[in-house]
Amino acid sequence: MTTGNAGHSSDLPRPLDGPALAEELARQKDVQPIHSIDDLACDGIFDTDEELDEFLEFTYAARRTDLA
Repeated sequence: MTTGNAGHSSDLPRPLDGPALAEELARQKDVQPIHSIDDLACDGIFDTDEELDEFLEFTYAARRTDLA
């Protein structure tokens, strides 16, 4: 019979959760913080002005549904 802590659950690495998990995922994916609104700008998200208009109409309608 051996004594010691080998094989005890306290010897296993604890799973990450909360902020520790978010930080680990960000490190693994090498994401960087947003420094400016320009970091979020992307050309070509909408192929046409009509697609943009549809998106805006949908967004405004969805926001108004919770006001009732």
